[in-house]
Parts: sequence; structure tokens; C-alpha cells
Amino acid sequence: MSYTLKKEGKFNYIEEGEGQPIIVLHGLMGALSNFDGITSHFSKKGYKVLIPEMPLYTLPIIKTNVKNISKFIQEFINYKEIDNIIFIGNSLGGHVSLYFAKHNLKKIKALVLTGSSGLYEKSMGDSYPKRGDYQYIKEKTEAVFYNKNIATKEMVDDLFELVNDRSKVIRTLSMARSAIRHNMAEDIPNMDVPTCIIWGKQDEVTPPEVADDFHRLLPDSDLFWIDKCGHAPMMEHPDEFNAILSNWFDKRKI
Repeated sequence: MSYTLKKEGKFNYIEEGEGQPIIVLHGLMGALSNFDGITSHFSKKGYKVLIPEMPLYTLPIIKTNVKNISKFIQEFINYKEIDNIIFIGNSLGGHVSLYFAKHNLKKIKALVLTGSSGLYEKSMGDSYPKRGDYQYIKEKTEAVFYNKNIATKEMVDDLFELVNDRSKVIRTLSMARSAIRHNMAEDIPNMDVPTCIIWGKQDEVTPPEVADDFHRLLPDSDLFWIDKCGHAPMMEHPDEFNAILSNWFDKRKI
């Protein structure tokens, strides 16, 4: 399902539904379309789902980091005049939501982390994707998923284009280094907010022990596993992901 991308000032975003606000944050290699299942489900269940496009390739290189992406999300929240927010973050998106929570905990009703960075991630394997090697890019894209068929040709083409764009590559590397610098291990024990952790058992980017560490360090968290699933559970198993999250919302009265 496709949704209308709103363009207002410096913000590009999807907005669907009415009610309790959910802000969904995509990953470094992710796209707004990764969350079609979440948008379709929760926008019909009394939630307003907002998915802002993060300025990963438009900020000055020196400002392309977790701190400034979080600042951008703060500006988006102020622009939309919303509060008491549920964050759903995948990969880098989870990291940004954690960094935001560190500085704005009172604004957050709940956190949902899936394949989140912030403690550790194996970004695209042991090295940055080789420029010009399409088969290598295809294999690295497929490695994100348990079901390799999720890695469509369009997805591989988009990543291939990215790694052959010098400006985007530099910003991607800057963002990845920032994620390493902004390790949240010492911060998250102070984040006493309901947190739902949904993780793929076969995640090779942020392996299962990362989910265990998040669960151990976050003072009010629940951990759920999805089998035969890699780094993006909301894409590989959208129905199971939504069922887990819906039940958690009901149990926690969120």
C-alpha cells in the first residue's frame, strides 16, 4: 500500500489515522515504505502514525550524526504540536529514539525497539559495501533478511545507487561513526519508560544478544522474539509484529 508523502517546509512525512501519536523512525538504509504494515494496521486502531523522512543525506557532513537527527525529530514534533509520544524505531531509528528519550523522557509514553542500534550493530557486514560491485551489494542487502526474497531488485538498485554516490557515502559513514560514538549503554538504565523490544531471532546486523542487553539494561522492558526473521521484523513478518505490539499496547494500556 502506498501513502501520500506530505511536504511542508523542511519536513517530508507520512501521516495516517487519528488518535494517540506514534512516530516511526527508519534506519540508515531504510525507507518510509518499510513500515506499510505498521501504518495500515495502527492507523485504523485509534493511533495517528507519523513517519518523518530523516535528513540523512541533506545535512552538512559535520552535522550528520545522531545528535542532529534527534534535534530534527524534536523540530518535527514541535511543528506537529504533539506530545505523549510512542516511538517505533528500527535500526538507526531506534538509536535516534533512544537519544531523544535521554533528553526528553517526559515527552515519551512508550518506546518500541526492533533491530535497534545504540549498543552494537554490524553495519552491512565486516566492511562498507564495495562501490561498483552489484553482486556484493545484492548479497549484503539479502543478509539483512532471513527470507532473501524480501530484498527486491528495487531495494538492491537503491543501495547500489547510494554506494556509488560519493556525497551519500560520506554521510553514511559519518552517521555510522556517530552511532558508534553515541553508545547508549550508560544512559538507558535511567530510561524508566515502557519499552517493547521485538527482535528477529536470525538478525545478523544487531544479533540476538543485543536484544538481550537492551532488555537487561532498560528498567521497564519486555522482549519478544520472531523466528525465521532478520533485521527488519516489521517487513518480514508484519502480521506477527503487529499482533505482538497490539497485545503489548493492550496489556500496558497504551
